[in-house]
Amino acid sequence: MFRKILIANRGEIAVRIIRAARELGIATVAVYSTADKEALHTLLADEAICIGPGKATESYLNINAILSAAVLTEAEAIHPGFGFLSENSKFATMCDEVGIKFIGPSGAVMDTMGDKINAREQMIKAGVPVIPGSDGEVHTAEEALAVAEKIGYPVMLKASAGGGGKGIRKVEKAEDLVAAFETASSEAKANFGNGAMYLERVIYPARHIEVQILADQEGHVIHLGERDCSLQRNNQKVLEESPSIAIGKTLRNEIGAAAVRAAESVGYENAGTIEFLLDEASGNFYFMEMNTRVQVEHPVTEFVSGVDIVKEQIRIAAGQPLPFKQEDIVLRGHAIECRINAENPAFNFAPSPGKITNLYLPSGGVGLRVDSAVYPGYTIPPYYDSMIAKIIVHGENRFDALMKMQRALYELEIEGVQTNADFQLDLISDRRVIAGDYDTSFLMETFLPHYQEKE
Repeated sequence: MFRKILIANRGEIAVRIIRAARELGIATVAVYSTADKEALHTLLADEAICIGPGKATESYLNINAILSAAVLTEAEAIHPGFGFLSENSKFATMCDEVGIKFIGPSGAVMDTMGDKINAREQMIKAGVPVIPGSDGEVHTAEEALAVAEKIGYPVMLKASAGGGGKGIRKVEKAEDLVAAFETASSEAKANFGNGAMYLERVIYPARHIEVQILADQEGHVIHLGERDCSLQRNNQKVLEESPSIAIGKTLRNEIGAAAVRAAESVGYENAGTIEFLLDEASGNFYFMEMNTRVQVEHPVTEFVSGVDIVKEQIRIAAGQPLPFKQEDIVLRGHAIECRINAENPAFNFAPSPGKITNLYLPSGGVGLRVDSAVYPGYTIPPYYDSMIAKIIVHGENRFDALMKMQRALYELEIEGVQTNADFQLDLISDRRVIAGDYDTSFLMETFLPHYQEKE
């Protein structure tokens, strides 16, 4: 097992990793920007090193500064968390080159699965269903028009090297495609350094289903069931739950087996997530992409499976085999996660940085967890993602979990900044959400218009 690891991240995921490492008896090193000098992860870690100014490109995305901090502190491994450098293959490869274990897959596997075109081709070889689309990268609007004509509208333009909702545009008809292509390609170039796109036929509305997998260094791969992430705003997840109400035992086995085949086909190592779109009308599911890292919503899977995913990440990276087989994994009860963001829903969810003057996080009872890195008096900097907490609940069944989440959101108190807590409470209390009658169209097309009218 490692003696010391460095966490190349900030916020609640950095705190989550520090806590897991401490429970494993591992010393931790936090890195921070000047804007995060008083952040909770810097206070909880055994050591903390400043790696640059507040701007992420000069700190949390600064590979040389992070590797220098790891070498200086004699850290044996680096956990990248999610976001920032977590899916940067160059970073993973450079860690390996300097003798520091990257807690995640290899750079080569990241390149295969991070490039949406390569991943698509690999899934076809592995017998995993894929969405009808372009055969490779599309570099011009003229090429895009030809592909769209072949597969039919509506189509989804996606950045080949993208993620996080960037470089994505839905196009309903041919006359809108050229402008959408140019905008999405420019956005992809700015965010990922690669403006190449690909096209897929739109499976919409659908269920956004993702399957959590774990893979050790000996080639053993298992899945921990699925999460339903269909409640999204502008392609960003808002609320997640596990298991999905739309999936029965047979389909769960099929989609889980497909996720395992996907990971095995590329020699995957560590934690990862295979994302699918489920067409409820036909019962068909299609591979969408793979996230080669731990995800924001991993706690719901931890609740229903009883597996600590972050600890398993560390153990796998240290060379330990998975301590369980697929038949050992039994999903129990139901879990839901609400993301609490410092943003103002009344002003198109504009970020709301500033000082938290008062804070009360819900607690008490079995099956309630809050992952956060904020505290009273903490000032939220303007440089990073607006998520400041995750409320996760677990109940004996879905209704039990829904009621527990409503109770938790009622208790939550954050003053000094605007948050989406009331928005989340209204969402979790909506009759269609309670009934499980929603898909990827629901939040944007049904819930938000009525919510904005009420505001």
